[in-house]
Amino acid sequence: MVDILRVRLGERAVGSITGLGGDRSIFTFDDDYAADPQRPTVSLSFKSATGHLIDEPRSTQTRLMPFFSNLLPEGPLRNYLAERAGLTPAREFFLLWALGPDLPGAITVATQDGQPLPPGAGPAGEDASARQSNTVLRFSLAGVQLKFSAVEKASGGLTVPARGVGGDWIVKLPSTRFAGVSENEFSMMTLARHVGINVPDIQLLDLDQIGDLPDGVGKLEGAAYAIKRFDRLATGERIHMEDFAQVFGVYPEEKYERASYKNIAQVVWRETGEAGIVEFIRRIVFNALIGNADMHLKNWSLLYGDGLSATLAPAYDFVSTMAYIPDDKAALKVVRSKFWTDFDREELVTLARRAGLPEAIVLETGAQTVAAFRAAWASERAHLPVSKDVGEVVEKQLKVIPLAQV
Repeated sequence: MVDILRVRLGERAVGSITGLGGDRSIFTFDDDYAADPQRPTVSLSFKSATGHLIDEPRSTQTRLMPFFSNLLPEGPLRNYLAERAGLTPAREFFLLWALGPDLPGAITVATQDGQPLPPGAGPAGEDASARQSNTVLRFSLAGVQLKFSAVEKASGGLTVPARGVGGDWIVKLPSTRFAGVSENEFSMMTLARHVGINVPDIQLLDLDQIGDLPDGVGKLEGAAYAIKRFDRLATGERIHMEDFAQVFGVYPEEKYERASYKNIAQVVWRETGEAGIVEFIRRIVFNALIGNADMHLKNWSLLYGDGLSATLAPAYDFVSTMAYIPDDKAALKVVRSKFWTDFDREELVTLARRAGLPEAIVLETGAQTVAAFRAAWASERAHLPVSKDVGEVVEKQLKVIPLAQV
């Protein structure tokens, strides 16, 4: 039998991913979706330069095409989920089959009649369908760090749903490799809000405030970090989103190489206008000042609140990474260079000119962000769980980055 996964965007059927055997698969849009001039946006990667739908069927081997591959988790999180589902992590068609009901944003993927995974989906000798029936898959969010979708308890704290059916918060567990990551992210996101960046509600929680954590996550120490989901409404409605690896049609492992901030800026300007580009400039300046050397393509996303037009999604994953891994450059080039020592006023001028942005707005936003950051750092640092190492990184960045010199 041919395995077919139906792809929906909210309530709208948009297409199918068909397993062709031998770990090959192909995605095709439905004719009704392709012919609809008011069709909701699945991804800018499916839009041509003239605004038409790129609907040629595409087959891939083992991997899914980049848009769907980027919906799946990476690294340890992928391995953890695949093991619990009795799957081989690299076989993305079957991993999407297992995780499809609770993906980021409004995309859902399921078989037509809810069929269980076929016996041959897992490693040799294992029956994935039997493993899945006895396994609670409690989350399927993209990313590397172990994290769960959760709901807020009336008594305070959060609880992980019994099944992978969403939740209105994302909980990131303490890192077993880097101490204090939760406190680091909470502090940087709090500072970002003071600078004027669009930040969702966040919490720093003791582990005993999180109910129903599943087995197998290991022994953990420290606090957990929680962020309100911006792809879910209080009513449970899903809001469609895509990250910039999806926008540019690249695989997750290419998130550092295949684009620059100039490329992101061009899309943000075209799709979201002045409001989006002001927010974009705030964020690249802010993350330079905190020493975040990991703002790659998957840490930028677009939201489609009305299903058609994009806005820049709220901020997420702001961490002073240099407190753990010293680095003299950013994850992506601004336009000419990745190095902190090259991030000056002229770099913003070049960004504006090459991306077609209003130069005055870019420069004014950059200067305002530096001033707002210095004020927030001076007033809020003592009230936040900022470690000595993080504090030293920020102080050094304020001296190293030319744009920060006032």
